[in-house]
Amino acid sequence: MTSLPDRRSSPHPPDSSSRDEGPPTAGVRNRVLAPVLLLVLFALLTWQAAVDGPVRRADERLARTVEGSRLPGGAAEFLADLGNVAVAVPVLLAVAAYAAWRARRAALPRWWLPPLAALAAMALVPALVVPLKEAVGRTGPPGAAGDGYYPSGHTATAAVAYGAAVLLLIPWLRDRYRRRELTIACVLLVAAVGYGLVRRGYHWPLDVAGSWCLGAVLLLGLSAVSRSTRRSSGRTPSPRSGPS
Repeated sequence: MTSLPDRRSSPHPPDSSSRDEGPPTAGVRNRVLAPVLLLVLFALLTWQAAVDGPVRRADERLARTVEGSRLPGGAAEFLADLGNVAVAVPVLLAVAAYAAWRARRAALPRWWLPPLAALAAMALVPALVVPLKEAVGRTGPPGAAGDGYYPSGHTATAAVAYGAAVLLLIPWLRDRYRRRELTIACVLLVAAVGYGLVRRGYHWPLDVAGSWCLGAVLLLGLSAVSRSTRRSSGRTPSPRSGPS
């Protein structure tokens, strides 16, 4: 009688495509639910930024509190400038080139896809922010001219550029503590950019919060692309495949 092969003794891992079949796991549901919740929150923030309601009045009171904080104006200006396209985008370009070089040297399938997706996410920032600014037409803080301040372009630029750079670097970091530290540093940096913008009177807090939601949705999309690329390769990038 022919016996069935024992899967435990097989030298090859089971095909990853077989694991993708069947009902979605909790992880998959969470990855779908997270952007949906962020988009709902963004829609609520956009609505409150467009109407003169209690949330917007509370937002303006919070802005006055932040503007009166003890953070020196020069330091706040420096933090706000980190959201400039001329500062944030070159950082992403450099990291994308490095990640593409590492992946190509490691001979990963579709090595070009995560860096290209990161640049596409960055290109989507003005494509989304500019029409939203025109549609909402929110006036700026006292002393700021004109309207079109929601959402904050500087905040969205910082969130996507620095966040995408971190997502491109993480697969090449062997130490999980370094990955966590890099992620925390990115979150603090993006938060500091938003705080500097409000402190200097360039934006309302609601403008910043809306851009955080928008940037997070774009980064979740980039993360999904990177994850699918690594899964199709059958392995994660090895940090030994090139100089660190």
